[in-house]
Amino acid sequence: MKKISDSTINRLSKYFRTLERLKAKHIETISSDEIAEIDGVTSAQVRKDLSFFGTFGKRGLGYNIEDLKNIIGKILGLNKQWNVGIIGVGNIGMALIDYAEFKKRGFQIKLLLDSDENKIGKHVKNLEIKSFSEAITHLKKENIQIVVIAVPASAAQNVADVVTSAGIGAVLNFAPLNLKTPDGVMVKNENMSIELEALSYFLTNK
Repeated sequence: MKKISDSTINRLSKYFRTLERLKAKHIETISSDEIAEIDGVTSAQVRKDLSFFGTFGKRGLGYNIEDLKNIIGKILGLNKQWNVGIIGVGNIGMALIDYAEFKKRGFQIKLLLDSDENKIGKHVKNLEIKSFSEAITHLKKENIQIVVIAVPASAAQNVADVVTSAGIGAVLNFAPLNLKTPDGVMVKNENMSIELEALSYFLTNK
């Protein structure tokens, strides 16, 4: 598998959403110039991003929106269902459980884990909160492929160690900590403080 940069994958996700919105408006074709204008990149960048995966569209006619949306969706794996486990059913965990976009994109939340005895056994959205002490058993039983870590920084590395020992290869980390994981494990970090600090830098240095 050829190495594709994170920035390219992020742009593909933007293109997919753009095509989805245009399809909803019953627009049938679009050019790379039009995609570029909507998503704030150059048309050359759009063509380069797509060229990593094949040749699409016709010169002078542009892209068929339905076809290109389906192609990008397949590249991103959105034509599959992914079983997701959330570890840490606090404020962030609860917000993610309520996030309807997950299910729409094929990400099915199948498992909730927590170490708080007051939460274990309770139900959220028809899912029982299970004990993290039996994480490996539950992860394997539910065939979890992606884990979301939504625990405090002090617990995050231990959680990562446990889930990767269970064979999990994809982790979305909300803890403000850079996790150490084995080779072959993909970790994506969502740190809202860092994003806000970038905005404060922009306003300070505007």
